[in-house]
Amino acid sequence: MSLILGIETSCDETAAAVVEDGRKVLSTVVASQFDAHEKYGGVVPELASREHLRAIVPVVRQAMEKAGAGWEDLAAVAVTQGPGLIGSLLVGITYAKSLCFVRRLPLIAVNHIEGHIHAVLLESRDVLFPALALVVSGGHTHLFGTDAGITYRLLGKTRDDAAGEAFDKVAKLLGFGYPGGPVIDKLAPFGNPRGIRLPFARMKGNTLDFSFSGLKTAVLRWVESRDMAEEIARRKQLIRPSVEEWLRATPQATLDLLASFQYTVVEELLRHAAACAETFDARSLIVSGGVACNTALRAAAARAELPFPVFFPSAGLSTDNAAMIAAAAFPKFERVEFADFTLAAQASLSLS
Repeated sequence: MSLILGIETSCDETAAAVVEDGRKVLSTVVASQFDAHEKYGGVVPELASREHLRAIVPVVRQAMEKAGAGWEDLAAVAVTQGPGLIGSLLVGITYAKSLCFVRRLPLIAVNHIEGHIHAVLLESRDVLFPALALVVSGGHTHLFGTDAGITYRLLGKTRDDAAGEAFDKVAKLLGFGYPGGPVIDKLAPFGNPRGIRLPFARMKGNTLDFSFSGLKTAVLRWVESRDMAEEIARRKQLIRPSVEEWLRATPQATLDLLASFQYTVVEELLRHAAACAETFDARSLIVSGGVACNTALRAAAARAELPFPVFFPSAGLSTDNAAMIAAAAFPKFERVEFADFTLAAQASLSLS
């Protein structure tokens, strides 16, 4: 039995978890920075770093207590090396190095994107390899081919905005605040997903690459063509409204826009996965990352005529967490792939 303490601080969530043998989650603790960033309409990197400094010690302590584990029970400490915000990553890495130095534990560096893939493998033993892995979040939209979750081949990625970023920017434009993805997910069912025709990206070069900037611009042009200033201002005045309050402040045309936007993003993601299936001999599709929480994406994937089963993580493991980091570290632990104390944060760390 090998217990690994995972630490995740790549963006605006301070997280720690203890996982046994890469499969059994003994504890998982996440400290959100939502309140700190909400008024700015997005994550402020310098503020995120300071919040991580405040939270990292109590979060790790709580994860260890919940797991009922002592430092002597740990086999290793795993930490996110990148990609992410450089200041945020440094907090986690520095703390993990300190723990390993004092407790004489091996240090394991994990790619954040690989962690999202292992969030699915942590919960499901039915994933067949080789598999496609679609990682979709506020910072990432990547499509990989993976063999047993150990080696990775990048097949396609966004050339501009990530899908989750597009959700947040459209929501902010329309006065729905931050984070926008959950709000759009809740309101889109009240609109017509085919009510407004929005463009799909047409890619030159690698047709498996993604682009969401054109879609975001199309929404902006739609808004600019209508007198929506008063409507948007009214929504901005709401303080953490319920769905009913959002609906009262949102005309049907705007609900149709939200539904059409979400429909286009979901179709774009699954269309790429289907196209990839024609050239990559995959037996499963893994969908992970924060956008994997989106109910429309999950429902569309269940309906889609794909040549392989689709696997999602549970909602709690879709967003940033440390259990996925500890799970991704376990194969490295078995292969004795340890990092030394020269380990540096890499904001643009690639996986393939």
